[in-house]
Amino acid sequence: MAVVEEAARHYIDLDHFGDSALYKMPRYWKEAVERYSEDTLKAYGIVPWHVNTMYYRLRDAFLQRDPQLILKLSAELGHYLADANVPLHTTKNYNGQLTGQEGIHGFWESRLPELFAKDYTLFVGKASYVSSPQQAVWQAIAVAHGQVDSVLQIERELSVQFGEKKYSFETRGKQTVRVYSVEFSNAFHKKLNGMTERQMKKAIKLIADFWYSAWVDAGQPDLKKLTQYKPSQEELIKCKQELDQWKQERIKVRDHEAEY
Repeated sequence: MAVVEEAARHYIDLDHFGDSALYKMPRYWKEAVERYSEDTLKAYGIVPWHVNTMYYRLRDAFLQRDPQLILKLSAELGHYLADANVPLHTTKNYNGQLTGQEGIHGFWESRLPELFAKDYTLFVGKASYVSSPQQAVWQAIAVAHGQVDSVLQIERELSVQFGEKKYSFETRGKQTVRVYSVEFSNAFHKKLNGMTERQMKKAIKLIADFWYSAWVDAGQPDLKKLTQYKPSQEELIKCKQELDQWKQERIKVRDHEAEY
């Protein structure tokens, strides 16, 4: 079942709020609502503020020693943090729809990793304590947003260069879909100069830091005792159903993006 307000938790359209929004926007929810109103914020994305909310929910789950809730919230928080590190999750031109570059969102975050992630080195070292989760997620968004122009410009220049060779067709399941060609993808990947890998590593590190910090702030409960938790058969069935649903939704999104 879809949650009506869920989409807004995965992005923020910074450029809607002006060129200096990254530096002027309030870092904390109450102040942001006072300046822009809750409806406006939800219309243009609330990922940095929602990450902060989820962080404290995870900390409380550690305090409660609730392993099922810890796992659930850890996964959800990880998803939001990963999205905050994607450049196109920080702009109103999130799929190139304002510049005639429809499909670039899935190209950057799905097609490139599918083709090249096997060659990435994603070891990021030990987790570090985050003293200010709210400031940390804003810093991640600042780095991601700073790369939006490069993503769009490089794709635009290569599109002119490749012409009709920009796309090819692949069979996925029982469908034949149009995708960005391997040659075009490789050229884009090289021009980005490791951006996708760097952002994936930043996301991994930030997620680990947030998980670790929530555990520390909860008094470092003994995780060995919590790992003795055994999910019920009903919980396992529900988890499998949710995973299957998620896979189906990703297939639909990928096929939809491939149509452009």
